[in-house]
Amino acid sequence: MLLSMTGFGNASFDSDGVHVSSEIKSVNNRYLKLSVRMPDSVARFEAEIEKLIRSRVARGSIQLSIRVRFHGGQSEYKIDQELLKSYQRQLAEIAAGDGNRPNLGHLLQLPGVVTQTELPDDLVNSLWPAVEKCLSEALDHFDDFRQREGESMRLDMERQCQVIETEVKKVAELAPQVVLEYRDKILERVRRLIGDSSISVNENDVIREVALFSDRCDINEEITRLRSHTEQFLRLLNGITSQGRKLEFIGQEMFREINTTGSKANNVTIALSVVEMKAAIERMREVLQNVE
Repeated sequence: MLLSMTGFGNASFDSDGVHVSSEIKSVNNRYLKLSVRMPDSVARFEAEIEKLIRSRVARGSIQLSIRVRFHGGQSEYKIDQELLKSYQRQLAEIAAGDGNRPNLGHLLQLPGVVTQTELPDDLVNSLWPAVEKCLSEALDHFDDFRQREGESMRLDMERQCQVIETEVKKVAELAPQVVLEYRDKILERVRRLIGDSSISVNENDVIREVALFSDRCDINEEITRLRSHTEQFLRLLNGITSQGRKLEFIGQEMFREINTTGSKANNVTIALSVVEMKAAIERMREVLQNVE
């Protein structure tokens, strides 16, 4: 089962006296990077929140937002009304000549107008069950989203593996013909060169030259390894866990074998198959950049 590193999930939960909502967004990243926006009342649970996220997500850049609203009217912040009125009077006196009145929004940003209040410890401690429940539901939605994306990516990479398997079969069938064609070319060239002359060519020399060429262009090992890598790739692709890093590594090994095959096989048709396989690997690489 593949999981995409791109996902979205949200949830809300009502408990006794509190409403909690959470939203999770993610994009691809080589490692797990977590960014959390939360009120101060929830900050004491930061370690628990990170542990919960890490238990469900292996890598990706995660943005988590948590909001809390108390039904009883409690608030983490309060307005110092006396200080606010004092600011208003002072600014009104300054602006009396031009008729401008102070803007309340600007006044709230002045030092000391909005202050943080201390919520009772029992109230703050009672938040965690609600936060955990809400975050777990958001992660469930988040995983559903990533699984749907992952299934689409899995089908795409399966198609690319099928392309590679088809082309490898063609290459394996063509490989023995390469040596025979080279032998015939050498013999033909020798016949043209000696023509009507009395020069003779030692049969062993021709055999040795063909044998050297056969050794240089032998791609049986590359074909065997490539088939093995493709089978392993498909097993991981259809496994029960998402293993993007292993798939990336196997993809690199597949590309190496394909590249070596193209370098050693001195044949136009095989070269065309190599191009098709390289294109399939590149498409797989693009998809794997977003797999967890």
